[in-house]
Amino acid sequence: MHELSLCEAIAGVVRPHAVGHHVDIVRVRVGALRQVVPESLEFCWSLIRQYESLPDAELELELIAAEVVCRSCAQQSEIESRWSLLCPVCGSADVEVTHGNEFLVTSLEVHDKQAHDD
Repeated sequence: MHELSLCEAIAGVVRPHAVGHHVDIVRVRVGALRQVVPESLEFCWSLIRQYESLPDAELELELIAAEVVCRSCAQQSEIESRWSLLCPVCGSADVEVTHGNEFLVTSLEVHDKQAHDD
């Protein structure tokens, strides 16, 4: 389950920005080709956030479909299967992946700890 190590990486990105703040939401963009199971990522986040002093931080995922541009027929297409990177129009394997490899913390929703503690 590589989702646990991905959550550790997310926490590593969030940690420096969380100093003096209470983190409410962590938004992450995840591409379909990253082989991430969203439910597993959310479960692992519920474990990691306790150890990272982010007890209330919710993980909000934006799932990005895989898209390719075919060098043979020049069509841009969404790929339905993450196991096959063939152009769905002409069947060529000569494609460039344009979306689907993303794994990025895009934003945080935070507020001052002082305001949260009052």
